[in-house]
Amino acid sequence: MSASDKKQIKVGILGATGTVGQRFIQLLSNHPYFVIHALGASERSAGQQYGKVTKWKLNTPIPENIKTKIVQDCKPDAEGFKDCGVVFSGLDQSVAGEIEEAFRKAELIIYSNAKNYRRDPLCPLIVPLVNPSHLSIIPHQKKTLGLEKGYIVTNANCSTTGLVVPLHALEKAFGPLETVMVTTLQAISGSGYPGVSSLDILDNVVPYIGGEEEKIEWETNKILGGFKDESSPTDFDLHINEDKKLKAINVSATTTRVPVIDGHTGIVSVKFSTSTSPSIEEIEKAFRDFKCEAQELNVPSAPPQAIVLHEAQDRPQPRLDRDLHNGACVSVGRVRKCNVLDVKFVCLIDNVRLGAATSSIMNAEIAVEKGLIV
Repeated sequence: MSASDKKQIKVGILGATGTVGQRFIQLLSNHPYFVIHALGASERSAGQQYGKVTKWKLNTPIPENIKTKIVQDCKPDAEGFKDCGVVFSGLDQSVAGEIEEAFRKAELIIYSNAKNYRRDPLCPLIVPLVNPSHLSIIPHQKKTLGLEKGYIVTNANCSTTGLVVPLHALEKAFGPLETVMVTTLQAISGSGYPGVSSLDILDNVVPYIGGEEEKIEWETNKILGGFKDESSPTDFDLHINEDKKLKAINVSATTTRVPVIDGHTGIVSVKFSTSTSPSIEEIEKAFRDFKCEAQELNVPSAPPQAIVLHEAQDRPQPRLDRDLHNGACVSVGRVRKCNVLDVKFVCLIDNVRLGAATSSIMNAEIAVEKGLIV
């Protein structure tokens, strides 16, 4: 069945007036699988037309059919949410935990961009270009919590997402990784709106983002890990090497905020577990040839290339490369030998699309194809 033949699934958006919520609306406004049915935001916005309460910050206008839509409270019994086949959450972490749990208890399906349930062993942490196989833990989540339909799936931190895609490509081609060191140069849109003060970020680099380094170091291993028993996925191992013994990748992250609007850059060095590391030519080929399940399923948001390898020495750059494939791919460049580890490279992700809303949407598209959303 082609995408055009599918019956559109009604969706809700939590945190619809925020920066991630706005991106959800932009990406879902003409989606072949999903149709926007309910919008949720804070109590001060509830009961009013979306166009009147939203400070729209995207370079495309608010869709006409959304402008006059009435915003609801972020409550599962609010008008419209009960009819939704899936609810996308762009809520801030300060409120996401309780709200998303309430929606799950009400037997609603939540695909969340918030961090609150990423560490929960019952909740898959999915980067759609890397580990959609982890969706297979959903039946265990529902059974454990005594739910018929409701469940939560999370996507990763935006910088983690940009990192694990090329790491996964290297693991697929050459086996386990031993050590990863990454320094990020993160865009100001990653801090939401109004974000970082202009006096703090203009003519400056801020060498600290609270909680970000820990997220990258921990999430990388959950995403690249597997199940203790693949035939009965009920718990995650942090990481499984070729001998099926638990072995986490050593990840060291330094995160910085830079005066770029959109696009997180990562400066990455990698050591392989094997005694002999692949050549630069082999590594570049692994990046070029990388394919993922989202592409095989041909879901609407999957990019033609999951990894775009740049040949020019001064690429990727946020302003030039963040829009490639509608912001749904990871750009990689400057692949070269590392004098301390084995190889080093630069990666770039659109932090508000693949790093946020696009990941949630692509995860849900994959779930539709797997029969987890109907």
